[in-house]
Amino acid sequence: MGCWAKLKSSGWAYPTAILSLYGFFANCRVAEPFLTPYLIGPHKNISEEVLTNYLFPIWTYSYLAFLFPVFLLTDFLRYKPLIIVQGLFLITNYILLCFVPGLPAMTFLQVNYAVVTSTEVAYFSYIYSVIPAENYQRATGYLRSAMLAGYTFGATLGQMLVSLAGLDYFYINTITLGIVSVAFLVSFWLPMPQTSMFFKGKKAAAVDCQQEGPQGENRPEESVTDKDGEGSGKEKMEYNGSAGYCSRENVAAAVHLLWQSFRESYSSRHLIYWSLWWALATAGYVQVFNYIQLMWDHIEPSATSSIYNGGVEAACSLVGAAAAFSVGYIKVTWVVWGELALGVFSAVGSGAVFLMAFTSSIWVCYVGYAIFKSCYMLLITITTFQIASNLSMECYALTFGINTFVALSLQTIITVTVVDEAALGLDIVTQFIIYGSYYAVISVLFLIRGTYTACVNKRCPRPTEAKEPECVAEVIAAERL
Repeated sequence: MGCWAKLKSSGWAYPTAILSLYGFFANCRVAEPFLTPYLIGPHKNISEEVLTNYLFPIWTYSYLAFLFPVFLLTDFLRYKPLIIVQGLFLITNYILLCFVPGLPAMTFLQVNYAVVTSTEVAYFSYIYSVIPAENYQRATGYLRSAMLAGYTFGATLGQMLVSLAGLDYFYINTITLGIVSVAFLVSFWLPMPQTSMFFKGKKAAAVDCQQEGPQGENRPEESVTDKDGEGSGKEKMEYNGSAGYCSRENVAAAVHLLWQSFRESYSSRHLIYWSLWWALATAGYVQVFNYIQLMWDHIEPSATSSIYNGGVEAACSLVGAAAAFSVGYIKVTWVVWGELALGVFSAVGSGAVFLMAFTSSIWVCYVGYAIFKSCYMLLITITTFQIASNLSMECYALTFGINTFVALSLQTIITVTVVDEAALGLDIVTQFIIYGSYYAVISVLFLIRGTYTACVNKRCPRPTEAKEPECVAEVIAAERL
């Protein structure tokens, strides 16, 4: 009991621990690696063509429709309610999978799951509203590690139940239903943030404007919480009055703050490049992740062969979790080497996708997927804390939302053009060739930019130390590119 009290009194350990616990259970989806075999099997009896070209694109379109409204609602309600909603819709997701038959139910399932994914913005933004900025990097690593560890455990358990116990996919889905129900209960333990980022009372917004530094520095911790970790009486008055909270002046102040945060978020070219990679790479990653089980089933049909989807996902997530956890302790000058690292690992990812597209061996395809996913998990964790550590809380959450929206918009364009039956409706192999080419373009862009940045910084390590006029000019030119 004493350890628990000590954890709660910590400035950042308690919310990080609870959110990590939630992330573990919410992502411990034992049945997810076997979703495609379950849907095309006797339980749901959906063809691969319908699954690829009709059903899965619905999720993409619904996700795009929900994302921005959910982002604003997340901030208005101060994060925790939306995390609870995510847990609730996860439960609904597996109730539909377990007990509701028919294509219409699976169509609604895609819309339901879009709500789950759109509320992820609350999961990642919540922690930055309750912990000090100096703990962003470590907390980011812990949260992603918890998510990947949960997915690893779930995938491993699923593979063991399928391969060793011979358990039917239906029962694996019911087990998953029980696990995500635990996540839903854990979400109630999260402390409620005492401040919103954009929808604030008039006085609170004025105080924030006075306390925030000229370059978007974080507000002093005392402006958010008092010594006992609770909001001051004045702040509570600002939030308890729903009429004032929803007033026209408050909405106008929120719009103004959104615009200010947007300008601050993308005023740094360094952060623009990190955000650009985030959006481009995430769009490609989600496409590969969504359709990889169809590729595996194409190479080795699940109806006639033993499948090891869970084992592969577990191995990938384990490596990704280790990479994400290690990010909190890596000491690298990312300003100098970051863009080059993005280019190099994107090139590795591109090669891995091409390997999956052209191989006829399921084991080679498994290895290619493991390489691809590990590279992405490493880079997205680095990108997340790089952006978070250079922005104020308001700006980070907005940047996260905008980057995710851009990524989803790109993904929607790819889906409409390449996947949807109303357009090209390409087969799965051709899709993966396009995804590999897409990542190749990303790698070339960042290899060129990263090489230039590294060369300029090697010659002129710091602008303030640059004595030669031509050196100063090179540094300024690098910043403008």
